[in-house]
Amino acid sequence: MVNVGILGATGYTALELMRIIVNHPEVELTALTSRQEGSPHVSAVHPSLTGRIDIRCEDLKPREVAERAQYVFCALPHAASMAVVPEYIAAGCKVIDLSADYRLNDPAVYAQWYGHVHTDPTRLGSTPYGLPELFADRIRSADLVANPGCYTSTSILALAPALCAGLVEPQGIIIDAKSGVSGAGRTPKLGTLYAECNESFSAYSVGTHRHMPEIEQVLTQASGKSVEVLFTPHLVPMDRGILATIYAKPTRAVTQEELLAEYRRFYIGKPFIRVVDHLPTTKDSAYTNFCDMTVRVVKGRVLIVACLDNLIKGASGVAVQNLNLMAGFPETMGLLPCGR
Repeated sequence: MVNVGILGATGYTALELMRIIVNHPEVELTALTSRQEGSPHVSAVHPSLTGRIDIRCEDLKPREVAERAQYVFCALPHAASMAVVPEYIAAGCKVIDLSADYRLNDPAVYAQWYGHVHTDPTRLGSTPYGLPELFADRIRSADLVANPGCYTSTSILALAPALCAGLVEPQGIIIDAKSGVSGAGRTPKLGTLYAECNESFSAYSVGTHRHMPEIEQVLTQASGKSVEVLFTPHLVPMDRGILATIYAKPTRAVTQEELLAEYRRFYIGKPFIRVVDHLPTTKDSAYTNFCDMTVRVVKGRVLIVACLDNLIKGASGVAVQNLNLMAGFPETMGLLPCGR
């Protein structure tokens, strides 16, 4: 049994973490942090947890959290995370960081895309990227893991088999991705108000989305090839889910059957990847930690369709996968069976 804390307990990813942890047989939730006044009970912040978790959200210092928890999920915003992660590590906690603060290797690239000077640059490049399907060995021995985001997880998992096998060109890849509104977080924003996004479908951050350099960096690291993608995200008026349609040029003549066989070979023993024959939909993976994908060959191009639940496999579920690896538990513990 391990004790865990969650920093930034008021958001959607924190809520999903708590929903998973309450059913995890080897994890106890012992600390929640929030700057809300009055140390509200978690059920006041997340009413769906009424009667399930009896704990308050407190404005705790790192040493106070470390007295209660061996592992910490950091669900703080970008830039806020890097300001406190070193303190938690110094206090003896192992940290799974759900922000983007430790995902990029180069502090200059981080500053370019996030608009902040990185205050803990020595950990960039040495912190394992928290995608267990690709980096499980590094995650197991880590004190800090950079948990991936939802768009990046979908895109990287969908492209890694083809790129690693040399079946598609690493340049000129197009990623057309759509996400539900919860991907924007719980803080109110004009563009995600019901009257603004309902009955509407829109592209955003065209050519400027922060996940683009992250996708390129991780796929380059995984495949050993210099990967370049054109990534365009879209907002869909649904609560949750991501679906990516990806287009790549094959390096040689290849069949759909050959591609599907390679994808299944690549993900042997990876319990949360489902390579399917049909075209997957977001409902198939909603409320689960599965990433579903398939491959087609259309007019001489390779077309990959992949989807996952942005709050679970795209955030909190994979964070628990990482915790399981770090703590020496089975990777699926607390995550299977999963579903609504």
